[in-house]
Amino acid sequence: MSLLLSLFLVFILVSLSAIYSGLNVALLSLNVSDLRRKAKLGNQYAKKLLPLRTRSHLTLAGILLCNVATISTNSVVLDRHINGALAVVASTLLMVVFGEVLPQAFFARNALVYCGRLEPLLRATTIITYPIARPLELLLDSLLGDETQVLLSRNELGILMSEHTEQDGSELDEDEVEIIRGALQLSEKQVRDIYTPIQKVYWLSPDSELTPDRIDEIKAKGYSRIPIFNPGLTVSYGVMLMKDLVDIDFDNELIRVSELHIYPSQIVGSMTALDTLFRRFINSGTHLLPVEKNDKIIGVVTIEDLLEEILQHEIEDETDRSRNRK
Repeated sequence: MSLLLSLFLVFILVSLSAIYSGLNVALLSLNVSDLRRKAKLGNQYAKKLLPLRTRSHLTLAGILLCNVATISTNSVVLDRHINGALAVVASTLLMVVFGEVLPQAFFARNALVYCGRLEPLLRATTIITYPIARPLELLLDSLLGDETQVLLSRNELGILMSEHTEQDGSELDEDEVEIIRGALQLSEKQVRDIYTPIQKVYWLSPDSELTPDRIDEIKAKGYSRIPIFNPGLTVSYGVMLMKDLVDIDFDNELIRVSELHIYPSQIVGSMTALDTLFRRFINSGTHLLPVEKNDKIIGVVTIEDLLEEILQHEIEDETDRSRNRK
């Protein structure tokens, strides 16, 4: 064999070894769950690679068999022109530098793209080595079992969301990140963290008289809903809506709260988790819930309080701004 042909073969063999070495690192670095998500979103590379990555033991065996074969063949080719020891050294240096270190560094940077572009080679490798790779796959499956998928914890998801604010290429803006992080923390917080204490709540009892002065007082507060409790704060009768008072002439007749329609509302405990509270608001059909502790009403919580906790921002309406200006 001529020296020129031998050098050409060495170049081909080192290149193949580099590709297989890079594919070995890149393919195993791809997360199966991540590939499934990308495939559902229409990523063509992910769709092609998912079957190969799912049967990772078969694909891995095929890659390693071909890589070892190219390395061994390279040593044989070099041995024809260089003595044994020198051929081993030359082959080792070539394979380590150009067949291992460099390709693995390159392929690891963009694993999905490189593996996707070389997917036909991966399939061909699997088919060619199948008679040997298949028994190896069965052996590895029996020894190691199926690959387990590890889900991110709530804290890890929060950190992942925070990283989006640090990267210029993120599709999420700061507001979206804050909303997601706030939603992730709902189960870790309780009603007692966001409720309004009873000392700051404007409430009435069923026997309260709606005099013109009382109506003016309610209007000045600017609330759309007024909770109705007994004087001892042990019973919640529900919520009175301000919109129901529009057509009533309070100057000519004295009306008590008990004579109006009171919308029932559920009571929540102060230790209730916020994700449970969210479900309570959905099921109850009301925007205000009394908060109870030790069989006594200690305050109220509104859907606005919950939204503020999710959004991580204070929500102010026209009444709030007018009150703040004063």
